[in-house]
Amino acid sequence: MTLMGWTSFVAVLAVIAACAKPLGTFMAKVMDGERTFLSPALGPLERLIYRLSGVDPAEEMTWREYCAALLMFSVTGAVALYEQLRLQDKLPLNPAGMGPVEPSLAFNTAVSFLTNTNWQAYSGESTLSYLTQMAGLAYHNFVSAAAGIAIAVAVARGFVRHAANTIGNFWADLVRITLYVLLPLCVVGGLFLVSQGAIQNLSPYKKISTLEGPEQTLAMGPVASQEIIKQLGTNGGGFFNANSAHPFENPTPASNFVAMFAIFLLGGALTYQFGRMAGDPKQGWALFACMALLFLIGFAAAYHYEAAGNPILAAHGVDRAGGNMEGKEVRYGIATSALFATITTDASCGAVNSMHDSYTPLGGLVPLFNIMLGEIIFGGVGAGLYGMLLFVVVTVFIAGLMVGRTPEYLGKKIEARDMKYATLGILIPSFAILAGAAWAAVRPSALTSLANNGPHGLSEILYAYSSAVGNNGSAFAGLNANTWFFNNTLGWAMLVGRFFIIVPVLALAGNLAGKKRLAPSMGTFPTHTPLFVGLLSAVIVIVGGLTHFPALSLGPIIEHFVMLAGKVY
Repeated sequence: MTLMGWTSFVAVLAVIAACAKPLGTFMAKVMDGERTFLSPALGPLERLIYRLSGVDPAEEMTWREYCAALLMFSVTGAVALYEQLRLQDKLPLNPAGMGPVEPSLAFNTAVSFLTNTNWQAYSGESTLSYLTQMAGLAYHNFVSAAAGIAIAVAVARGFVRHAANTIGNFWADLVRITLYVLLPLCVVGGLFLVSQGAIQNLSPYKKISTLEGPEQTLAMGPVASQEIIKQLGTNGGGFFNANSAHPFENPTPASNFVAMFAIFLLGGALTYQFGRMAGDPKQGWALFACMALLFLIGFAAAYHYEAAGNPILAAHGVDRAGGNMEGKEVRYGIATSALFATITTDASCGAVNSMHDSYTPLGGLVPLFNIMLGEIIFGGVGAGLYGMLLFVVVTVFIAGLMVGRTPEYLGKKIEARDMKYATLGILIPSFAILAGAAWAAVRPSALTSLANNGPHGLSEILYAYSSAVGNNGSAFAGLNANTWFFNNTLGWAMLVGRFFIIVPVLALAGNLAGKKRLAPSMGTFPTHTPLFVGLLSAVIVIVGGLTHFPALSLGPIIEHFVMLAGKVY
């Protein structure tokens, strides 16, 4: 572990903290329909979209109507993407002559990009046409991210409003986020990536002769435009199979830093936006502090074990000073690879610049555990905030039971119905992870997809279902998931992980919106203090640990002790 490695961590967190207030303030104004510096240019386009689609942005929805609009929009988008995947050989912008995508893989991919998971059981450069990449996948990168932020803002309205029965208009929220937030940031970010060497073209694939003589095919395509939205939207879904380890996607240390910054940018800003909506920015900073603390712990653990390397090498006289470089790009090294792995799994972003399957057992445990916690550490755009708010509700309730104070949050009394919704949103994803992994672990046809046996093989299975349910999209990469079984079970796991959290969290928001705000009293537990931040962090780790510890014990934890005894898998 080096000073330079820790400097990278501090730099990312400092820039995110510096951007949280200005961007969060801007986003709050956008979502309230207030005038911003972009209004003169984009306001006419926004109004045109409303006229063409027949939407009245002032007409608000109940939580049930908001949820129904989201589900209708999602189903329509998934069907359209599935059909495009199946028919891509008959569509234009296909210079490499890509054929139709196999039905189970098309289902998996359509669901993956619908749910902001972007799990890829295929190699993008050898499976998908340019049109599919742009009009199919990149489109869903925008709208799935916008839908996630819309849900977070709607949930925030439910927490901060009182005696109300509406939480906003889904269609207006979707348009405003896409138009005023995602598109402008992507234009700037995409141009920066092109300046660093990321490719952006519609050229046919190029064949070149290598220095040794054989011919090699270099994939081309509109990469930079998809790369920036996969980071900002915490999508993952790289143009190339190697994802952010590929030099055409992530060519320089500067582009690598911007990728990490972009993954956390909107999640960090949403915490301040929440505090601003609540009329108390300290509430937002408390959530930011909790996320930052858990981010620090995760990075410290991953960096430590990757820098320590494999003790078996030392037993054979190999110097471990260089740490565990297996599966990592030399140009990024151990520190930046561990930082990227921690960031991408703190958020629901499947982008990777190193292979998690090659990490040491406890180094690989960190990204796996991050996903199992619900990726609430800055998190997926929107999903991180509303996932964190579920834990806030549980923490407030537990604190009330412990000290005899009234369970309240932002002046709203937390009651039995609220706890039921919060508990459902936390436990259903955990059940889906463990049930899916258990089924795959006893199915012979699924076990043939593993590259490793023993506890590491179990870790590969656990990671796949955690990534799917957590809508992350990254993988241990030792699992061949492009089979009928995995394409279908992981596809359904993604749907559970997306909508079986969104529905209870919107119900919670609707229930809280209808409550009257209580005046603070001596019995009110403060929720913006360091004490609350520590308590919230502890509840998150304990709930996640108790739920998944048995499975983790059979996977990466036992693999660590077996490695110390001199055996690897």
